[in-house]
Amino acid sequence: MHDEKPSTTARKVALNIVTLGSKSGLAKILPAGIVDATATLLVESGAVGATGVQLSRSPKMASVYEAFDWMMPGQFEAFAHRKAFCERQVRESIDAGASQVLVLGAGYDTMGWRLAPEFRGVNFFEIDHLATATLKAKGIDAMGRWSNLHLISEDLGKRHLVDVLRADEAWDSTAQTVIIAEGLLMYLPLEAVSTLFKQCAEITGVGSRIIFTYVSTLPNGLPDAGPWTKLVLWLLKAGGEPWVWSIRPEELGSFLNENNWTIEQKPETSKKCGVEFLGVAVKC
Repeated sequence: MHDEKPSTTARKVALNIVTLGSKSGLAKILPAGIVDATATLLVESGAVGATGVQLSRSPKMASVYEAFDWMMPGQFEAFAHRKAFCERQVRESIDAGASQVLVLGAGYDTMGWRLAPEFRGVNFFEIDHLATATLKAKGIDAMGRWSNLHLISEDLGKRHLVDVLRADEAWDSTAQTVIIAEGLLMYLPLEAVSTLFKQCAEITGVGSRIIFTYVSTLPNGLPDAGPWTKLVLWLLKAGGEPWVWSIRPEELGSFLNENNWTIEQKPETSKKCGVEFLGVAVKC
């Protein structure tokens, strides 16, 4: 992924969320307030102009997305389900005692901004590389930043997560924490994914959880991006944000165990959400 410019994938995902709000059925699935907050953030950050956001809120734009759904069947609507899943898991974790939330590769996600005033006793942290994080911070400042929302600009490919967080006075490495790695792991090489899980275990307390999404591996070894995998992977690579990591669901449990986590089975994690799978792991 390019560090010198804001993530195009993060912008696309945010625009998808705005467009999904125009579909009545999916608007009920999406977390409360996410559509308006995302639209405002995109404009205030300068990531997307007001006209572009307004066009994205049109039902006609939903038809455009659906017209291209043949490339990655179900992925457009899957964004609504995965956002709802992640937020549900965060709320459940907070109810179970988590006092920290960490969003990795946060992009233009608004969960931290929306939940921070509701859970004043919980610290929300977001990490993304400089270009995207700078725009995000600009938008959040315009919308009003909460004291328990911590935005961190850092390239985790150049500096270890444990070093980044231990340098932050607000971070508590002994606290029960819920970590979100949504739409992130497929962009990292195997060694980086393994290291990330190990470091997440190292800087969190007992009972911590990771909520993540991942893609399966095809028999030919390629990440499974749907019926047009080779075309999709080529487009992602051409755009500078290729998918490089994947794992078969039946191999996930052993992989997590090797990296200090254990899989947590839930009904939503047994089937694909678009071309992705949803995952939950608990610290060993």
